[in-house]
Amino acid sequence: MVIVDWPGVNAEWSREIDVPSTSGVDAPGTVRRWHLLDNGEELARRGLVPRGTLLCVHGNPTWSYLWRSLLAAGSDPAHPWRVVAVDQLDMGFSERTGSFRRLADRINDLGDLVDALDLAGPVVSVGHDWGGVVSLGWALAHRDRLAGVVLTNTAVHQPAGSSIPAALRLALHPAVHRWGTTTTGTFLRVTHSLAHPALPADIRNAYMAPYRGASRRAGVGNFVADIPVDASHPSFAALTGVAEGLRSLEVPALMLWGPRDPIFSDRYLKDLLTRLPHADVHRYEGAGHLVAEDRDIATPVFDWLATSVTRAGDSAVAKSSPAAGDGFTPLWARLTELAAGPDAGGRAVVEMAPDGTVARSLTWQQLEESVNRLAAGLRKTGVGTGSRVSLMVPPGVDLTVALYACLRLGAVVVVADAGLGTQGLSRAVKGATPDVLIGIDKALAAARALGWAARRISVRDLPAGQRRLLGVETSLAALARTGAGNAGAAPSFTPAAGSPAAVLFTSGSTGPAKGVQYTHGQLAAMRDTVAGTFGIKPGDRLVAGFAPFALLGPALGAVSVTPAMDVTAPRTLTAHALAAAAAAIDATVVFASPAALRNVVASQAGLNPEGAAALKRVDLLLSAGAPVPEPLLDGVQRLLPAASLHTPYGMTEALPVTDISLEQIKAAAADAGSETVAGAGNGVCVGRPVHGARIAVIPLAADGTAPGTEPVTDAGVTGEILVSAPHVKDGYDRLWLTDQASAGPAGWHRTGDVGHFDAEGRLWVEGRLAHIITAPGAVVTPVGAEQAIETLDSVSMAAIVGVGPAGTQAIAAVVETLPPVRKAGPASPGLAGKVRQAALAAGVSVSAVLVVPAQPTDIRHNAKIDRSRLSRWASSILAGGCPGKP
Repeated sequence: MVIVDWPGVNAEWSREIDVPSTSGVDAPGTVRRWHLLDNGEELARRGLVPRGTLLCVHGNPTWSYLWRSLLAAGSDPAHPWRVVAVDQLDMGFSERTGSFRRLADRINDLGDLVDALDLAGPVVSVGHDWGGVVSLGWALAHRDRLAGVVLTNTAVHQPAGSSIPAALRLALHPAVHRWGTTTTGTFLRVTHSLAHPALPADIRNAYMAPYRGASRRAGVGNFVADIPVDASHPSFAALTGVAEGLRSLEVPALMLWGPRDPIFSDRYLKDLLTRLPHADVHRYEGAGHLVAEDRDIATPVFDWLATSVTRAGDSAVAKSSPAAGDGFTPLWARLTELAAGPDAGGRAVVEMAPDGTVARSLTWQQLEESVNRLAAGLRKTGVGTGSRVSLMVPPGVDLTVALYACLRLGAVVVVADAGLGTQGLSRAVKGATPDVLIGIDKALAAARALGWAARRISVRDLPAGQRRLLGVETSLAALARTGAGNAGAAPSFTPAAGSPAAVLFTSGSTGPAKGVQYTHGQLAAMRDTVAGTFGIKPGDRLVAGFAPFALLGPALGAVSVTPAMDVTAPRTLTAHALAAAAAAIDATVVFASPAALRNVVASQAGLNPEGAAALKRVDLLLSAGAPVPEPLLDGVQRLLPAASLHTPYGMTEALPVTDISLEQIKAAAADAGSETVAGAGNGVCVGRPVHGARIAVIPLAADGTAPGTEPVTDAGVTGEILVSAPHVKDGYDRLWLTDQASAGPAGWHRTGDVGHFDAEGRLWVEGRLAHIITAPGAVVTPVGAEQAIETLDSVSMAAIVGVGPAGTQAIAAVVETLPPVRKAGPASPGLAGKVRQAALAAGVSVSAVLVVPAQPTDIRHNAKIDRSRLSRWASSILAGGCPGKP
């Protein structure tokens, strides 16, 4: 009799069952006693008919207690499922058999139990750690009952070229094994310590409950000893059979992963995805090995069941063959066309030296040949369709060649810029699990130290010693030499519109950077939208102060140059560097971020006559990434008097979405000032949709959320902005939950931004959904008031944040002053009065005004203020805390 006294467990769930064993390790006729947590009787008592059964299998050294959240969720009348969480033999509160049970035995044991329970199906197997392997072994042997598979941090195969995790190697060491796993409870305590945040004492005690005393822990030690370290191990064949069998498993699959796991890291997730490529995946940043403790997994599991497994238990894996689409041409089509045409000898890509001179350049013909040579060299190293290649190369000739070579091979390029910072960049690259990393020396050193990729390629040829130190196998130069004989060969990969092409990471300004997936069709649609909206055509000459546009240049047929600057810090762009780049190609188009433009205007005194003249010949300027204040645009217009200034609105998930010119900005401001157009004002006017795009909003509720599903375009209605366009992302990489949250009504992407339309059909952006302030009786969006405050001569950047509980928040203004203050803290009475008055003119009543030496902004744009961080800081200050640094 098991006495139930465990937090979160209904005593009614605990039961024991005698099961005849058919495992070879047991004598014929042996009966084993199993302990389960099973909500079946509760469902029957409450008259709830389950839609199916979740068969949950724990790993080592946990027990069925791991799955208590699924048991509780399965008992909810809204989605009743029977949940059977087993204690494997020799584990939990099941019988101690006195025998060493190998992987094959455990798979067979689970089959015996399921037969005894008469679980006919539909059954969804759920597994964690080595329980994942056991559950999958059962699933493969019982496909007739199987409706789906759910996995949390587990592994079925040791990736080639890597050893088993250090923690397991230590646990297997003869000097440590018995003492660490059986004689003492060390292995259990270490495992429990992997929770983030730390487990409360009562939860830790519940996990320890079945394993008190060495005689109760023999199964823990045997489980560790049964890990197949090589082909000679007795369980190697069984593990290999499971691993290979997964390739033919076509039921829906869900993987919920904690990447902060010293045992089953992202490389094991990557291996699983090669075997179950159709699986839905969500990586919880910050979660670890005990992901079921670190995060709520019950909600996503049951949401997934509702969409992937029907009430009748039918399930299916979506099979789609992406169509080419009308008029689809690959991203490199224009490059190939120009290389074979009369302009083949004209410059295509130009690279600037720090002193403002041209360092390198390629003609269209040379670019085409270089791309083909590198593609041929990469192909010989095994890079091909579906390979993930992380590019850590500054914009210029090398990056352009590498990008287009990878795309022509069908490889998926992973682009995460250094502006994410070391920690953010490492998190992004590890999460994307590239097969190959191509990088400059600094990136290669970081990759070696932080384990970003197993295979590394340098940009330049390195001395043998440095190559060994960095773990580099070859260089771009060497690969180009290898592929020189194929310079004129046609690419071997012909993409369909739905073929995966790229994973582009967001700036990380609103949380951990997310990988955004693009197909070849979507990249081509982005190219066509930019060309159609802004009239960029072959023969135009583009100065790109933002890396994505430098890479898009060849696709547009435009000559491209990146100014001499630190592309990871846009504010390093000077007027001299911009002018030198413009002069080098006689530029017609300039793209630069607001932070870059701010420094260009500030540094214009150093311009020479030639540089000033080059800027005067520019026809078009684009600036995006953050709102661009009208006074800054006026300053830019004086530098580029012939240019039409545009500030397109968009995001990594869809660029661009809308467009507006300086003249249109002034007209919108005039409408807002005179109130002649309903809905004008309160935010940044970003104009109308670009060619091929549609926009709408989902109205905000009183609590600051946007719970509706009906898109509206009525003037003056504030809501979450929706966008629909051919160039909207394909999805988020390994972020299934984020994908679900961003999915609006059919065909729409929820941007997370908030805004409204005016009566002229122009969109006004008011901020982010996450930054809405719920003051008493009102929902306040920040951007309108921030813009009003930034009109003050003494204010450089302003942020409006909420302080206190939702629904009763006070409003605080945090400002960066001109000149900057030395210390953060409360504003002087004079400044505070001016800020309050300016905000009130925009309809916002500010309770407190604080000053900071510099606003916390994202690194990529140097312009997106981290309002969530400021809100926490302001709350601490106003509660009497030390000002410190926000």
